[in-house]
Amino acid sequence: MLERLIAYLDSVKARDPAPRSRWEVLLYPGVWAMGYHRIAHWLFEAQLFFLARLVNHWSRMVTGIDIHPGAKIGRNFFIDHGFSVIGETAEIGDNVTMYQCVTLGGTNPTNGKGGKRHPTIADNVIIGSGAQVIGPITVGNRARIGANAVVTDDVPEGATMVGLKARSTLVPAEDWIKEFIPYGTPCDDPCEPSRDCIEKLEAELKSLKNEIAALRAEREPDQRSGTGD
Repeated sequence: MLERLIAYLDSVKARDPAPRSRWEVLLYPGVWAMGYHRIAHWLFEAQLFFLARLVNHWSRMVTGIDIHPGAKIGRNFFIDHGFSVIGETAEIGDNVTMYQCVTLGGTNPTNGKGGKRHPTIADNVIIGSGAQVIGPITVGNRARIGANAVVTDDVPEGATMVGLKARSTLVPAEDWIKEFIPYGTPCDDPCEPSRDCIEKLEAELKSLKNEIAALRAEREPDQRSGTGD
């Protein structure tokens, strides 16, 4: 048990440059929330639903993080800062990183029955701050969800999703940036094609200006001679 705790604290420290020691990591609300969730989930599995909810309610008050006792969470799950919500049927794999103000939310079943209504997050996924991942969808291994993205469809393995409604940046699988990327939003190519778009737009604008100048030069002699329309 102690070895697993130390491994967990080390995994958090490897993903966050702020803490100077494991002791600091122990003060993180995300770490406390996970500790409380392990207890709440054990009670939930034992069908002690009221006690499970009681632990969940206390955890939410103390940490600002609301994890339903029924959620299934793997190893080394790190919630940075907090203020996030994880629904009952959510499933989270190993080594997942989630930043503040994220919702793993559900869809309202039309038949009135619960069922699977929250996302399944595979291993090594990074979810940026403010992202909303909604419904019984699957986010593939090593996928990245950018800040404030709204994801309602399955996310392919290794994809980077940005925007509202979220769309993939269409990075080829062989070009994955496989190491850990803070905040889930790479800042360099190939995941940001905006630089090329700006250069193309500038070239088109320059071409249009040249065409307009040429048209004006053709019209000026006609206007001076009085033959213009």
